[in-house]
Amino acid sequence: MKTFKIFILVAIALVGFSFTIQQKKAGPWEIPAEYKKMENPLANDKASVNKGKMVYMKHCRSCHGNTGLGDGPKAARLKHFPGDFTSAEFQAHSDGELFYKSIIGRDEMPNYEKKIPSKKDQWAVINYLRTFKK
Repeated sequence: MKTFKIFILVAIALVGFSFTIQQKKAGPWEIPAEYKKMENPLANDKASVNKGKMVYMKHCRSCHGNTGLGDGPKAARLKHFPGDFTSAEFQAHSDGELFYKSIIGRDEMPNYEKKIPSKKDQWAVINYLRTFKK
């Protein structure tokens, strides 16, 4: 019986791993110039980071995971890998670029302007994303 349980756990892990292997890296984003220059109007303080975390946990973690590694429970169902927010490549983006990717979206990354209608909350998510930096 114990051997069977181990077999089932290994099988589940392999299935999950195979989904990850099949995912492609999404192509480069075309971000409008106005977003590239955009600055976060919110102070990057404890209150905004906490608010950003609450919004992230509600809207983002299902795909992007608890720690921004792109390993949320819905991630395996996506055609493209949702990204690693801890990476230097991701963290090198300006706040405006992260805003565009996170709030405006494209393809599998939905638009969140209506789901997160408060501009303060939208920018708070960007502050929270910065906490994933390695």
